[in-house]
Amino acid sequence: MYGDIKIFAGSASPELAQEVADYLGIPLSGVDLIEFPNENLFARLHQSVRGQDVFIIQTTSRPVHRNLMELLILIQTVRLDSAARITAVVPYLCYARSDKKDQPRVPITARLVADMIQVAGADRYITFDLHAGQIQGFFSIPGDVLTAFHLLTDYVRQELLPRLHRPVVVTPDLGFAKRGRNFAEKLHLPIAFVEKRRLGDEARTEVLSVIGDVKDRDVILVDDEVDTAGSMVNAYKVVKEHGARDVYLCFVHPVLSDPATERLASIDVKQIITTNTVPIPPEKKERLKDKLVVLSIAPLLGEVIRRVHEGRSVGALFNE
Repeated sequence: MYGDIKIFAGSASPELAQEVADYLGIPLSGVDLIEFPNENLFARLHQSVRGQDVFIIQTTSRPVHRNLMELLILIQTVRLDSAARITAVVPYLCYARSDKKDQPRVPITARLVADMIQVAGADRYITFDLHAGQIQGFFSIPGDVLTAFHLLTDYVRQELLPRLHRPVVVTPDLGFAKRGRNFAEKLHLPIAFVEKRRLGDEARTEVLSVIGDVKDRDVILVDDEVDTAGSMVNAYKVVKEHGARDVYLCFVHPVLSDPATERLASIDVKQIITTNTVPIPPEKKERLKDKLVVLSIAPLLGEVIRRVHEGRSVGALFNE
């Protein structure tokens, strides 16, 4: 139905896009991305994509608005060049926390982002581990919301479990309880929860207690993303106060807004295990040194792209 696979990389995800292209055994398609002195962006394809199956890989992490606009401009560029199908591959979707109108006179920005991706001309989307599942309903185009927790659980099972002492999975708040329980079930481990209360409209949170047993146990703290690392650091302190032994951090999206790296470097965790849905700057990697383990989503993403192109089941990859 469609022509060949064409992979384009936005400036936010060049290494990931190259890994995906290498997995598929195809070259990255060329595009010039130019920023004019007035900060307007311009894109020009190196070759025609008429009738081709185009995948644009661009995460929307910092700088959020430049990366988002770049994604939209790339989508429209290949649309106007008559691509047969366009898939926006957004490993980390910005504004995913703005998913509901939970107070008067506020926007639902995640819906706005979904609308813009569709209006730009995308036929499909692929993303990873949305902060809230209902965001899928903001899109009226088909898509695949993938999870990188399979990569994290495989790593924990193979590299950590054999040497852990009475391990337990812990979530840093009750909002992540369901996905944390799924994580624990895959590893056949017990689960505990850190209870916290948000103080009014502030970003700051107050950690209260631990629900479950962490005393004399190695703890695997699990979350979907780490932004400023406040919740993770508070959870670390609470489980240590409740008698935990070694602590390991696992999360999918390493947003790591300042002062996250300083906070994570200040606590005595054994490992910080994450993925490359968001590229981590070299200076932040250096700050975290050997504690940091980054697992690549490229093989999984490449296989999903192949299956989407061939019209085969993506759920079968996860036994669904």
